[in-house]
Order: sequence, then C-alpha cells, then structure tokens
Amino acid sequence: MSDLPEWPARYQADLSDAEFDTLAVRAGQLRSPEGEHSEAIFPTSSYVFASAAEAAATFGGDRDGNVYSRYTNPTVRAFEERLAALEGGEACAATASGMAAIYALCIAHLEAGDHMICSRAVFGSTTVLLEKFLRKFNVDITYVDLLDLDQWRGSVQSNTKLLFLESPSNPLTEVADLTAIAQISRDAGALFVVDNCFCTPAAQLPLALGADLVVHSATKYIDGQGRCLGGAVVGSQELIEPIIGVLRSAGPTMSPFNAWVFLKGLETLSLRMKAHSDNALALAEWLEQHPNVTKVNYCGLPSHPQHELARTQQRLFGGVLSFEVTGGREQAWKVVDATRMISITANLGDTKTTITHPGTTTHGRLTDEQRDQAGISQALVRVSVGLESVDDIIKDLARGLDSL
Repeated sequence: MSDLPEWPARYQADLSDAEFDTLAVRAGQLRSPEGEHSEAIFPTSSYVFASAAEAAATFGGDRDGNVYSRYTNPTVRAFEERLAALEGGEACAATASGMAAIYALCIAHLEAGDHMICSRAVFGSTTVLLEKFLRKFNVDITYVDLLDLDQWRGSVQSNTKLLFLESPSNPLTEVADLTAIAQISRDAGALFVVDNCFCTPAAQLPLALGADLVVHSATKYIDGQGRCLGGAVVGSQELIEPIIGVLRSAGPTMSPFNAWVFLKGLETLSLRMKAHSDNALALAEWLEQHPNVTKVNYCGLPSHPQHELARTQQRLFGGVLSFEVTGGREQAWKVVDATRMISITANLGDTKTTITHPGTTTHGRLTDEQRDQAGISQALVRVSVGLESVDDIIKDLARGLDSL
C-alpha cells in the first residue's frame, strides 16, 4: 500500500475545457486514500484533529480542513463543485431544500429597507415566503408581469437590490427575456436571480445570459427520481460567501446522503432532460389537438408565444407542461382523478410522470387575486412528463379528457 500514490494527488483530471456531459460525471470528484470509484458518503457530524494546534488553526481559518458538517462536508462539497461547474459558476452553496436556497440568498443579500422585484409567475411557496416572512423584516416587494420589460424597468427604485424570476415559469411555462432583464438589473445596481429548476443547466445557463445567481430545487430534476430534498445557489465566490455564512449560522444545510444522491443524479442529467423534453413535446402536440383542451402551455410548441425566445436561450424545452380543459375545477379534477398510471403529486422532475391541479395544490395558498394575476385558472392542469412510454402517458390522460 505504501507504494501507491495518494489518490487526491494522483486523480486530478484537467477538466478546464471538458464538455457538459464529462463535467456531469467527473467534476467535483473526490477520492479518499481507499481509492473508491464511486464517490464516498461521509456521514459524520464532526471531524478529529491531530493536535490542539491543528484544531485551532482549522477553526481559525488558517488551515484548510473540515470543522463540522454544518460548515463543510466532503460529499456536500463534491456536489457543490460539480453543480457549479455545470452552471458555469465559481461557487455553490447547497441547502436542505429549494425553498431554503431562496430563503438563504434573500437573508444574505437583503436587509431592512431594501426593495426587490419579483415575477408574479413563481412557485406558490416562493410568494408565501416573501409575503409572510420577508416583509416582516421591512423588505419591500413589487410583483411584475414576467414578460413585461417595461414593468421590470418601471418598478426599479433607488433601494432596489434584487430581481427574482423563474424561467420557464411554474406552471404556465412563460419564458422571460433573461438578457434584457439582466441589463435592467445591472443598470439598477441590483442582483439578478434566476430559478433554473425547470430547465437545469442541461437546458439553460442563466449565468451566461447575465444572471448573478442561479437557484435550484435539487429535489426536482437534479435528483430525477423523487428521492431526496435539497437545494442550491450558484454564482460568483463573492456572492456565494454571504449565503454560506447564513447556512452555517442558521443551519438549513444539505445532508451528506442527499448530496451523494444528487451527485449520482447529475451524472445522468443530460440524458434524462433530453428524454423528458422529447416526451413532453410529443404529449404537448397531442394535447393541442384534443377537442377538450382549450390551451396548452409548453415552450417547445411553435404556438407558444415565447417559442422563438426559448429557442435562443434554451438547449432543451424541458419536461413540464400545463393545459386548460373545457370547463373549470370539476372538469380538471376529473382528468386528474381518471389517471391510473400517472402519479397525483405536486412534485416534478421525476422519472415517473406526475399530475397536479395547481390552483388547489402548488398555488393553493395564494389569494384568488394572486392566482388571477399569475394566470392560474381552475381549469389548469400541470403535468411533469416522465420517462415512461409517451404512448402510455397519452392513454392515461385520454381516459379523463375523452370523457369530458
């Protein structure tokens, strides 16, 4: 054993010009002296030191090393390095959930008296977080139409510090002009944050389009199989450091086991997103022809209002779509309840196709006015298209749609 070179020194592949699929498999790879091929899980709360002096130096920041797994953990660090590489960012902060990621970045970069601009077309829990909790700390929030650049520009104030949006949006798949909004943000001296959950870096790179920070719910496509909760924020080292400070003090950090699951998920991300997108487009095309469907929201369709913009910003169109049925909530629920294979759950990004009624689930805590402003009707159904045969997905949805 003594003749073997140390693994960390021996296995340092030059990935500086590696392609996306290679980074998804190899970036952030860490090997212990045991030489394991698959990344190890380090399920430990703390770490030991050779001496009191070494402990003091590590705690004081004069020596690199792990102190406590709320601060750093080798498995979590490997996930952070890999996701940062895929997004084209310098650094990443991994969190316990996607909502923890949004919370941590807001707490890190906003203070009492600041103003932020947020799209109305965001995940329901994001709106609840901002309205119920962030406003308590005297942060002012203006909501705007995701697509209206004049509203974004006109809402800027002298104290505006952050612009936040999802693109494509949940659940209407509206596509924002990221380059244009990035310029508005720069002109205002504010940070531009993009929730990249629907696309992932396999389909869209917001940092390359001018965003300062990218947010993820790793629970979704990064895992890809509905196993674990997790989140992340990616950006420059300068912007990530304050977020890490929040996580270390408040504690909504990612567990080593979940980080290991997400590492494995990233290895197949590109393949899965291509398959999700192919299935979603086929389903959207079928839905568009169904007599009991009044509207289909999927940016991969040529009929989508932002289809051409999506083509310039995204490499893939993603696996989430929504559609409105003839009638209202009763008819939408009938379509949902008639499924036998598709899972009725609000989660998305799974290999298994899922279906939900946004008006009473993901956006159910919003007021009627907020839902109306976000364009979420009671006739709307959202589908996260999985990796089953698309013919079987169509058959399952046809059962309810044909009966309306």
